[in-house]
Formats: sequence, structure tokens, C-alpha cells
Amino acid sequence: MPYVIADDLPDAPAGVRFRALLDRPQILQMPGAHLGIAALLAKQAGFEALYMSGAAMSATMGLPDLGMITVDEVAFHIRQVSRASGLPILVDGDTGYGEALNVMHMVRVFEEAGAGAVHLEDQLLPKKCGHLNDKKLADARDMAAKVAAARKARRHLTIIARTDAVASEGMDAAVARAKLYLEAGADAIFPEALVTREMFAEFARRMPGVKLLANMTEFGRTPFFTAQEFQDLGYAMVIWPVSHLRVAAKAMEELYAAINRDGGTMKMLDRMQTRAQLYATIGYHEYEALDSSLIATVIPEGMPQ
Repeated sequence: MPYVIADDLPDAPAGVRFRALLDRPQILQMPGAHLGIAALLAKQAGFEALYMSGAAMSATMGLPDLGMITVDEVAFHIRQVSRASGLPILVDGDTGYGEALNVMHMVRVFEEAGAGAVHLEDQLLPKKCGHLNDKKLADARDMAAKVAAARKARRHLTIIARTDAVASEGMDAAVARAKLYLEAGADAIFPEALVTREMFAEFARRMPGVKLLANMTEFGRTPFFTAQEFQDLGYAMVIWPVSHLRVAAKAMEELYAAINRDGGTMKMLDRMQTRAQLYATIGYHEYEALDSSLIATVIPEGMPQ
């Protein structure tokens, strides 16, 4: 139902609902969905939680994923996804937008916007996608201080600490960093850019009892694994961060090429949601029914073409 109906809103905070999903024995699957329409489609497909990628949000704004977007810009996306779907969201918090006070501000803004969880990474600005080269790592103690600050600021938000150390410092250093972040107050760990099944298995084996997040991004360094395979390797969460944006961007690229080539969209109709399908997705008629001043919309049944 529309989010404007108070009785249909979730009773528990998003962080509490996220934690309940995380505490189940099965792996928590979170596809990327940083726009309201994407959140609705993911929910209709049966997903119970969503992921919001900094790379996807940046690319939507026409920017690279180099830590350029702001807390308020991310909060705009959080609000629309939370309102549209009512699902708990894990949000990419990059490096925390600064030091301890900035991290605390981020946590409060994200939680108030409707986020259920956030992850912080131990890179220095300008940060990079975890699967790219020459990332600059923060001092582990400085990152631990950010985690402690986030823990102090949160009410219900789940705090996930990401380490990018495996690529440059090795597995031992990444495990040591993860343990330090847990001591500082992290609820879970995100080991980024592991490149083999054996690496995923080793990291999980060396972090017994810890909730771990796996990143299944395309065109990176991680081979394809299914959610079940990650669960079998000891992971509690998996994200597909930018998949939805890649598919949408490819579709838009093909649409614009077709318009330029054909002088119109007539050859692309089979690639589109119909008006009726779009209205069903966004609950158009449910909103319309809430305002007696609106005349019920009649969807055209055919097109002149």
C-alpha cells in the first residue's frame, strides 16, 4: 500500500528489521536498488532487503565513484527507497565523509532517512571501487576510531566495517584489521575484493561467529558465485551492488540509439513496461483512491500505431 498510510508503515525501526533478517540462518540477499522504482521492482521480485551502492548513486548523477557525493545527496536516495519499498536498506557509507564527527553525522542522517545498516571502508580519499588498483588504505587505528564513532551515534543502525586490505597488505593484515574493527564496535565485516573461492573460505574460517558480507559485482575480480555458494562458504549477506544500473544504462543506451536511427521508439516497444504495468508497479490507482477529488484514471487500451 502507499507509504502515506500510517497504519501500513512498519512498526519497528529499519535497523531492528535489518538485524532480524541478518539473524536468520539463511543468507540475506540484497540487490542494488538506489531509486524508488528499482526498490519497488526488487520488492515485487521477493527481496526482503536492499543495497544502495555509492557507485550506482554516483553514476546516476553522472559522476565517478571517487567519494564525490555528499551525505545529503545519499540521504535523498535513502528516503525515496525507504518510502517506496518499506524495506530495510544497507547503505554504502564510503569512508564516512570525513573523520569521527563526520561519521557520526552520517549515521544520524542515514538512520533518520530510513537506513537499516551502513558500511564504512578503510580507504583514504579519493577512494576507489574495491576492485580497482592502487587503493590507499587508512591507518587501521584511524578506521577503528570511525567505527567507534559510528557505534556511538547509532540507535538501531547495523554497522558493517569494510576492509580493502587483502589486495595490498594480504590476508593476515585484513583479518587483523577486521578483528580490530569488531573490537571498536562493528556488528559485521565486509572483506572486499576477494578473488578466489579459497580466499572467501579462508577469511570466513579465520572469523568464526562473525557476520560477513560478500560482494558479487560484475566485471570485477571476484568470480561468479551464487547466494547459496556464499552461504556455504560462511557468509551471512551478499550484495549485487550495480547490476540494476548496468542493465538500465545498457537499455537506455539502446533506446537512444534506436530513436536516433529510426526517428522514433516504435521498434523498442517490446523492451518497455506498458503504461498499465508501470502504474501497477508504482501503485498509481491506490494513491488515486486516497483522494476523492481525483477522477479515476482510465488507461488507454490500445495505441493508434
